[in-house]
Amino acid sequence: MKNIISPMQSAMPSATFLWRFKVILFLIWGFTCCKVGWDSVMRMDANLRDLFIYEAFLYYNPLLLVTMMVWLWGVNLWVFLQSSVSYPKIFGIDQNHLTNSEIWKCSTWMTIIVPTSMTTYLYLYSHGEVSLAASQPVLLYIVVAIILIFPFDIFFLSSRFFFLRTLWRIAFPLQPITFPDFFVADILTSMAKVFSDLERSVCRMVNRQVATIAWLEADSVCGSHSIAIPIVLVLPYLWRLLQCLRQYKDTKEKTCLFNALKYSTAFPVIFLSALKYHVIPEQWTSLYRPLWLLSSVVNSLYSFYWDITRDWDLSGFSRIFKFNKPSVVSNLFYGQHWIYFWAIGSNFILRCSWTYKLSAHLRHNYLTVFTMTLLEMFRRFQWVFFRVENEWNKMTRSGIQLTEISSEDENLLSSNIHDV
Repeated sequence: MKNIISPMQSAMPSATFLWRFKVILFLIWGFTCCKVGWDSVMRMDANLRDLFIYEAFLYYNPLLLVTMMVWLWGVNLWVFLQSSVSYPKIFGIDQNHLTNSEIWKCSTWMTIIVPTSMTTYLYLYSHGEVSLAASQPVLLYIVVAIILIFPFDIFFLSSRFFFLRTLWRIAFPLQPITFPDFFVADILTSMAKVFSDLERSVCRMVNRQVATIAWLEADSVCGSHSIAIPIVLVLPYLWRLLQCLRQYKDTKEKTCLFNALKYSTAFPVIFLSALKYHVIPEQWTSLYRPLWLLSSVVNSLYSFYWDITRDWDLSGFSRIFKFNKPSVVSNLFYGQHWIYFWAIGSNFILRCSWTYKLSAHLRHNYLTVFTMTLLEMFRRFQWVFFRVENEWNKMTRSGIQLTEISSEDENLLSSNIHDV
């Protein structure tokens, strides 16, 4: 009787068929959005087309970048699942945490909803329905906010509240700093441009300036000269700096102060760049621009040094390149030496280009800044692998005897301060 297949079971489509059907529907949806969006843009007057795209880009750029980050985080979790790294233990979460499959489900829905709203906005505005077009990004932001704070047990309640509690602890570091606190705060520093665009979008919504096109004027409440833009850009770095000071208060480790100094080097980059809108051009060219370039170099090199020597532990890299047998040093990519060379080289290049997106006077080059932000997210995506791996190594190193470590390596390991 167990081997008998019921008519209902035989009528059910296979998993492969369902997957292919979903892919076909997704491709049809993507083609429709591209076609409708392109036709809507082409309906606009050529003189206003760039401003039209720019404004639509402003409202949806933050959520598109967040969606990309969620996709990448799902990839991070999938790789951890294939390795011996136990990320639930590292982050102190229970067994009800979101898996990489659930993360990808969330990002899939975000990938569908955000571009659909953007396409609707473009279509309505180009067809003269300005008030309906203006409501599209407003409704989208309201829905996202409601889902995040919804107090009922749907939409992964425990995970949403864990994330919100972490954000609260980041903004107000009044308690000892945990690994999730500074880990998420570090990711937020890579999304500083997202914060900036989010502030401008919300500002325009509050002041009813959505779908007005003429938003580049100097007297605009939410225009390019707003002091709120550099303030919002600097917030993630300020939060991380305060975390480092709190860690120093708790541990008295001087390394925490050097880490705080690293985040403070982002302040001159942001505020010197913003001065371009408040000084005469000659003064900017002769004085403030050279200072901005100098502060950018200092910030990039300091951040790169810290990534390799502290967050990733360069002593571990030296052993990876030296031995052919597996050890505790690398749980993820052992044996793939090119990955480590790629990580170090690309991290250096992307760290140097990273300050571009922090520069307020360059934000009108929105496509270039968007590309830089995507690259920064990719840099942070690969940073996550080595940072989590390093933390796992520190957690497991005390109970494991490492083999084939020379006395020079032992001295390097014992002298290395593994700060939080």
